[in-house]
Amino acid sequence: MPSNADKNAAPPLPAPLGVPVADSHTHLDMQSGTVEEGLAKAASVGVTTVVQVGCDVRGSRWAAETAARYDAVHAAVALHPNEAPRIVHGDPDGWSRQGERAAGGAAALDEALAEIDRLAALPHVKGVGETGLDYFRTGPEGKEAQESSFRAHIEIAKRHGKALVIHDRDAHADVLRILKEESAPERTVFHCYSGDAEMAEICARAGYFMSFAGNVTFKNAQNLRDALAVAPLDLVLVETDAPFLTPAPYRGRPNAPYLVPVTVRAMAAVRGIDEDAMATALAANTARAFAY
Repeated sequence: MPSNADKNAAPPLPAPLGVPVADSHTHLDMQSGTVEEGLAKAASVGVTTVVQVGCDVRGSRWAAETAARYDAVHAAVALHPNEAPRIVHGDPDGWSRQGERAAGGAAALDEALAEIDRLAALPHVKGVGETGLDYFRTGPEGKEAQESSFRAHIEIAKRHGKALVIHDRDAHADVLRILKEESAPERTVFHCYSGDAEMAEICARAGYFMSFAGNVTFKNAQNLRDALAVAPLDLVLVETDAPFLTPAPYRGRPNAPYLVPVTVRAMAAVRGIDEDAMATALAANTARAFAY
């Protein structure tokens, strides 16, 4: 049995990739160490670009500032689907696990969305997200706030010509329906793709990118490997969602962009192609998805 110290220790550096790739979705602000250290460690194994993703107004401002400061960082800005109901209804009983919060009503949501809109216009902000729907923690009363926030983010992404980054948890049918109703932006990314092969075919027909995280390596995630096997190679991205979803065999330990090669190799194995071919496709796809 690994000791607790091992469990919290950073996993070792993987062998470097021969072809550099991008981490299409990470949260540097939630990882230990400095941004410089994180970027240097990632670059040392061939992860030369990261997309830093905001989940609330403060995090989105930080993402935009960080992308302005570092060439290797691009930003995405948004209110996470669980953030919208927290703004509107508050969080008196701790359901969001993010501390108590007073209800601000629809006006507070409008104000937060106006700030996301302002940030989305900045040149180093390449995406609007993560936005979407999350029915895992949000009860029925929060769905309306999530949906109106999601629709507003779609509109913001289209108006500014930015990629839309989707967070979809336990809400596949509604996410796909709303994207259809609003007509999705030209570049739409399902972050931490969580659907099955059938949904991957729907996404492929619509031209949506599917970004795979470390959970594609988990033993119980055959549905994700099945989806990856049928997704068109030119619509596939890789991400860490760090500090979450650390790939096997390091599941449960802190994740960071330098662990992308572990997932890239697992993805190459699922596709039956060599890792350089996989990395070449991933690098080109990410640059196309985020227009950098």
